[in-house]
Amino acid sequence: MADRVLAGKAAVVTGSNSGIGLGVAEALAAAGADVVINSFTDAPEDHALAERLSRDHGVTVRYIQGDMSKAEDCRALVEKAGRCDILVNNAGIQHVAPIPEFPAEKWDAIIAINLSSAFHTTAVALPMMRKAGWGRVVNIASAHGLTASPYKSAYVAAKHGVVGLTKVTALETATESITCNAICPGYVLTPIVEKQIPDQMKTHGMGREEVIAKVMLARQPSGEFATVEQIGGTTVFLCSDAAAQITGTTISVDGGWTAL
Repeated sequence: MADRVLAGKAAVVTGSNSGIGLGVAEALAAAGADVVINSFTDAPEDHALAERLSRDHGVTVRYIQGDMSKAEDCRALVEKAGRCDILVNNAGIQHVAPIPEFPAEKWDAIIAINLSSAFHTTAVALPMMRKAGWGRVVNIASAHGLTASPYKSAYVAAKHGVVGLTKVTALETATESITCNAICPGYVLTPIVEKQIPDQMKTHGMGREEVIAKVMLARQPSGEFATVEQIGGTTVFLCSDAAAQITGTTISVDGGWTAL
């Protein structure tokens, strides 16, 4: 059993039935926190996943459906959780296209899910944290919250916005036992990224290792993917007492990407 540094705490993680969000939920549960996981679906496997996490880690894990593109769903998620000592804003989507060809509806959806959802959940969670006298907000931003790439206008704009929101949240809670920080991952090996590898191999006429090194990780100097476990571990650290004076900042988990 892992060190239960978060025993007695209650966490809400948006967009957490797979990928980074699930890795974060696993880490928080392993550290002893009760967890609410979330996505826009409401399938039996979503609830089964919550039951599995609960069994594996000996904590209470619930699945609450909520569409993070909708303000009312974002706010209702935290309200339905009933308690939120730890809020992890992770939900996100991506679309790639040049600005003149970027569909307006894709821009609106990315800004809503990647940025506005964090505002709405935070607005409901902060009063709960203040009442409890303790809180942690962890926003999953991106290396693209600190730098840019072409053809990702909405994603880059949203993630820069998340970093800005993080700083404001930290300043508004600076005299309380509440912190807010952003984790900025580079490329993380998630099921979605894994599925992209065969397509990239066909597009570039390369083998698996070559396409990973020369295409996908071209901007990640370590030449290695970050893992969901590493993002989860960083989240647990930010929620620990050791990080009580870390607030309003970004932690890059990007293999040196933003050092370039």
